[in-house]
Amino acid sequence: MDILNPAFMQRALLAALLVGITAPAIGIYLVQRRQALMGDGIGHVALTGVGLGFLLNTSPVWVATAVCVVGAVVMELIRSSGKTRGDIALAMLFYGGMAGGVMLMHLSGGSNANLISYLFGSITTVAEEDILAICVLAAFVILTTVGLRKQLFAICQDEEFARVTGLPVRLLNLLVAVTAALTVTVAMRVVGLLLVSALMVIPVAASQAIARSFATTFALAVTIGVLVTVSGTATSYYVDVPSGATIVLLAIGVFLTLTALAAPLARKRARHAADSEKHCTLDVPGTPADDVRVEA
Repeated sequence: MDILNPAFMQRALLAALLVGITAPAIGIYLVQRRQALMGDGIGHVALTGVGLGFLLNTSPVWVATAVCVVGAVVMELIRSSGKTRGDIALAMLFYGGMAGGVMLMHLSGGSNANLISYLFGSITTVAEEDILAICVLAAFVILTTVGLRKQLFAICQDEEFARVTGLPVRLLNLLVAVTAALTVTVAMRVVGLLLVSALMVIPVAASQAIARSFATTFALAVTIGVLVTVSGTATSYYVDVPSGATIVLLAIGVFLTLTALAAPLARKRARHAADSEKHCTLDVPGTPADDVRVEA
């Protein structure tokens, strides 16, 4: 297990483990709300935070966290307003965030290597201060997505019904947006800002192919996330390939495998259900008149 000897690999594997848990955990709610690409938009905005962190000579992770939270709240407010020009406002926010990040990175004197490491992830660049930030943010994401799963599931399925039952729908919607923003900053050092959305969506889509309940889908998606992030990080160490791209390609491979297994699994479940119905069928007893015997 020489992979555990270098300190940077210990940090990278811990970060990969946390990313594997948090990205699908919030991704399942985004997929339910048909906002699968929200993580991609937040990733664009996060680049401005990274560039600002370099310009101010402070932690890019914490600055990116603050910028991501503001961007996610603005996205949620635009979505909830329901204005017809909302898509244009979101496009301006996404591309403005990307352009602002590149400009700030240039003004700070940062190299293209730094920019690429944040865009596509790099296991060798996970520093000790990054680990502290990743652990704190991941703890918040896990507590929110698990502790409030019933409330978040309710608003993702039917906002009007959730509002009637007395749930604070607007506050919960903002909480989902903020949690997604924090997940982006957790994952950007391992997967990269341009690929983090894939890790939010693909494990969830793969688990939905075979799972039949929300709890099973949640657990399976997190399991897939952990498997692909840890194995992808280990593969990138041994083969010397980009960690973010390796993780996403492994996730796509799992998705294709489970999708291929979905049809035969569905037929097996249907046969099992049919057999169960046969065994549960009660024999209809004869009517009392059938048992009446007339003595001569």
